[in-house]
Amino acid sequence: MQPLNRRHAVAKRKSLKTDSCPVARALDVVGERWSLLIVRDAFDGMRRFGQFQKSLGVARNILADRLQALVEEGIFSVAPASDGTAYQEYVLTDKGRSLFPVVVALRQWSEAQLFAPGEAHSQLLEQGSGAALRTLAVQAEDGHVLQASDTVVRKVQP
Repeated sequence: MQPLNRRHAVAKRKSLKTDSCPVARALDVVGERWSLLIVRDAFDGMRRFGQFQKSLGVARNILADRLQALVEEGIFSVAPASDGTAYQEYVLTDKGRSLFPVVVALRQWSEAQLFAPGEAHSQLLEQGSGAALRTLAVQAEDGHVLQASDTVVRKVQP
């Protein structure tokens, strides 16, 4: 009997598409790291396979798989190249563009938690003014900021 090579073992992932938890469903679509990095790069203006591949350094087969999945989920659509060449481009849909606050929230969390004070990192700035963005906050209907302890999840009963 051959020993199991854990680095190459591929576990079948359970689909969360019908889970009653919205976080679980979201992670089923964009929870794999390359997926959100592709979306991040699209927000930075990338549209072509080669641009994503060069930026991410991901294997072509993995990139092709992730892009196909993102198209199937309606995060991207495929369009003819805007410059008239025979290439195709990946264009964020409304559903894809609505991931912007998610990417910003992850960025801001990382800036606050994963970088040493003064450590250099990329910055997301308002295009017109060049100003930094205000830190995202979860707010109640009346506008006051909420913490996790101020909320409760009403779970679906089977």
